[in-house]
Amino acid sequence: MEAQDKFTVENWPASPEKATLEGKNKFLGFWLFLGGETVLFGSLFATYLALVDKEQAAELFDPKLVFVMTMLLLTSSLTSVYAIYHMKNFDFKKMQLWLFITVLLGLGFLGIEIYEFYHYVHDGFGYTTSAFSSAFYTLTGFHGGHVTFGLAWIVALMIRNARRGIDLYTAPKFYVASLYWHFIDVVWVFIFTVVYLTGMVG
Repeated sequence: MEAQDKFTVENWPASPEKATLEGKNKFLGFWLFLGGETVLFGSLFATYLALVDKEQAAELFDPKLVFVMTMLLLTSSLTSVYAIYHMKNFDFKKMQLWLFITVLLGLGFLGIEIYEFYHYVHDGFGYTTSAFSSAFYTLTGFHGGHVTFGLAWIVALMIRNARRGIDLYTAPKFYVASLYWHFIDVVWVFIFTVVYLTGMVG
């Protein structure tokens, strides 16, 4: 494995995440993992659609709150793109900066989601209130768990490699974590459309 101090902007590979066999294997393994995750979320979406109470959903969901949550998560996807852009340009400090901003936006999303759940429970819409509520909390909570895991993953990479920086060993790790974050954002777009948008319009 090449040491980081042997690399400069001039000789840094255009695609450092795939410059080694280990990196390519991580990339392939991650897509296989996402296939399983997609099936899991597909099952949760199907269950929700079978149990949804559209009249109750229209009364319950707050469009302003959901819009803020959506903007935070979509913006965090953009900042993670900037982070990988700087990784590919061998700029570790700027990559860390944009990853830090990504984490802050993700934490903001989680904070609002926790407030949302607290508000619903306070209004009598708990996990065991009905089949609809169970399906709602399972789907959105499962996604929230993935957001939490994604944030922990990114933070762990940032701390563990703070001194090491980026090289052909760490680059695939940051890249795969970013792909995972994009997957979480894509799932949220579906949740926003299927759960909230459909629920609010009735």
